[in-house]
Amino acid sequence: MQTGVASVPRRGFFCGRHGHPLRPYHALLVDTLLPALRLDLNAPAPDDLTQLFFSPVEELRLEIGFGGGEHLVSEAKRWPDVGFFGCEPYLNGVAKALAAVDRAKLGNVRILPGDAWELLEWLPNGVLSGIYVLYPDPWPKRRHWKRRFVQEDTMAAFARVMRSGAELRFATDVDDYAEWMMFCGSESPAFTCTRQTEAEQREPWSQFPGTRYEERAKMEGRTPWYLEFRRN
Repeated sequence: MQTGVASVPRRGFFCGRHGHPLRPYHALLVDTLLPALRLDLNAPAPDDLTQLFFSPVEELRLEIGFGGGEHLVSEAKRWPDVGFFGCEPYLNGVAKALAAVDRAKLGNVRILPGDAWELLEWLPNGVLSGIYVLYPDPWPKRRHWKRRFVQEDTMAAFARVMRSGAELRFATDVDDYAEWMMFCGSESPAFTCTRQTEAEQREPWSQFPGTRYEERAKMEGRTPWYLEFRRN
């Protein structure tokens, strides 16, 4: 496994990607609810980020690449006093998450339908108590590994925005990506691995709802990895 990362363009998340046409209800939510929940990165981050939410929150977490929002919404329901930032480049996934947020009437979710790197750069130092990166694009061909979102510079960006004791969670169904995630996390002096054995790394987190991608991976015979690090 390589021990360094060449300088490459930012990886993995870009704004406004489209898939199939949106259903009328989803399109309506993109037009009406998304403007209220969308993070405005053109304005400086406020001194108190908890004031960005429509219900009172005491701490902040971030999910990068939330897909259809299954995990994001589940966590927001389970932790009503936590404010969740969700970042997802695909508009279809954003629309599905908006529908779930609307049904549950959640006031502790804000969304960025775009580039996670821009959000990481916008966030102040030491504000997050948790980050989730679940099933990012694996870029399976070795010559494309440099395009994977998780790299050494990503770990440095995570370290900057996380407070001491915060949890960083990765999930993937690709064995060599799990190995790479472990390398990046273990090489960073800012983090300590809290799941050392393969048995621990194969065990889903308590009350983890899974995702649609995870369900498909399991049906196709791939066993996920659940990696965890603590910010020192």
